[in-house]
Amino acid sequence: MNIKEYKQRADLIRNNEIYKVYDLSENLKDLVLSLTELNYQKSTTGHSHADADEVYVFIDGRGIIDVGSKTLEVQGGDVIIVPRGDFHKVHNKGEGILSFWSIFEKYGNRK
Repeated sequence: MNIKEYKQRADLIRNNEIYKVYDLSENLKDLVLSLTELNYQKSTTGHSHADADEVYVFIDGRGIIDVGSKTLEVQGGDVIIVPRGDFHKVHNKGEGILSFWSIFEKYGNRK
C-alpha cells in the first residue's frame, strides 16, 4: 500500500499545530505501524517505552532525533533503532514536513 492508501485506512489519532499522527493496527496482532508528519520547525513531545523497542524509518524531510544520550541527524531513507527504555524525541530541522514511520509493540491506548 502507498502512503495515500495508508492514510485512508489508518486512524488519525493526533492532528494539531505540531503534527499529524496516523496509526494502523489492522491485521497486526502485536504491532502498530504509525505515520507521523511533523510540521516545519516543530518537535515531538518525546517519550520512552519501558517494555518495548521501537524502529523509526524516515521517509522525507530532514531533522534530528534524540535517543538516550545521543543526537542523530536524520533524513529520508534513514532507519533508527530505539532500545526499550531510551527517551526519544524528533525535531524537524528541514524546510517542510518531516515524515516518518514508527513501528512498535501495542501498548495502552495505541492499539
